[in-house]
Amino acid sequence: MKLSEFKFKLPPASIAKYPAEPRDKAKMLVLDKESGEIMDLEFSNIIDFFKKGDCLVLNETKVFPARLFGKKEKTHATIEVMLLRELNSEDRIWDVIVEPARKVRIGNKIYFDDEKFYCEVIDNTTSRGRTVRFSYEGDLFKIIERIGQMPLPDYIDRTPEESDKISYQTCFSNDKFLSSIAPPKAGLHFTEDMIEKLKEKGVRIAKINLNIGQGIFEKIEVEDLTKHRMYSEYFEINREAADTINKTLKAKKNVVAVGTSTVRALESSVLTTGSAKPNKGWTDKYIYPQYDFKLTSRYITNFQESASPQLLVGASFAGKENIFRAYKHAIANNYRMLAYGDVLLII
Repeated sequence: MKLSEFKFKLPPASIAKYPAEPRDKAKMLVLDKESGEIMDLEFSNIIDFFKKGDCLVLNETKVFPARLFGKKEKTHATIEVMLLRELNSEDRIWDVIVEPARKVRIGNKIYFDDEKFYCEVIDNTTSRGRTVRFSYEGDLFKIIERIGQMPLPDYIDRTPEESDKISYQTCFSNDKFLSSIAPPKAGLHFTEDMIEKLKEKGVRIAKINLNIGQGIFEKIEVEDLTKHRMYSEYFEINREAADTINKTLKAKKNVVAVGTSTVRALESSVLTTGSAKPNKGWTDKYIYPQYDFKLTSRYITNFQESASPQLLVGASFAGKENIFRAYKHAIANNYRMLAYGDVLLII
């Protein structure tokens, strides 16, 4: 398949700048991938689509306020530094993206927090990517939490607010996995009360982790979809989660994945028997039509950008024709799109 087959025009007015309030009041389009039937509901109705013994799989990664603004030494030019991942905690070395990149070269220092500490550029990685070493002594994450902004996608087109530190975070995020620059966006709609109701209904909950990193920004730039390569991201599926998923599969119940990151982690951990295995490491799993899903039987996602890797996951799961019909319906019926937007449930 070709990239051009997955391009569409998304009206700018449909891009959500703020989340639904409360979280579970987002719209939900339900797409039956077998019949092609479409239903317009509210996300709170999702509980009705679960039966006892089904399994909800959540990515409990946590977003940190990874966008810092500093001043370049001597020129005092404002530089945005987006923290991607820590490479060496002892030496405080990080991979970052800088903007404007043309002003940032090896050897430059960028000062933060009224010049209390700085980072020094020690290598170039991509056109905007840099490797830096921080001068800060102590727990860098504490200072990041205080001075950093949540890394909202550029298409939201507004300055991050303090409220985003709550709303751009799932209710099930785990401090142990404070390492992502984006949440599993489909998970933003869940509330703690909803998860408790699912448990009461007899739904199993499996929690995994995939650190969402630079890949969230990537665009597919090759027309031949088979030639695209994903950035690697770290993930963990522990034995408890794998056992829970396997019990569900054995009972022929639904494994419901929340978000593309969850799907990629699951599909990176498949045994030859078709069951889930405890696993951790790095995955560059790339899912595009005609991918054969091994563990995922239902899929909860947000509406994605045109020709994006995330859109391809949905097209692989539901079929290209179904996905484009669902998106056309959603746009015509004023669904809110992308990170803070509404929900697509594929059954």
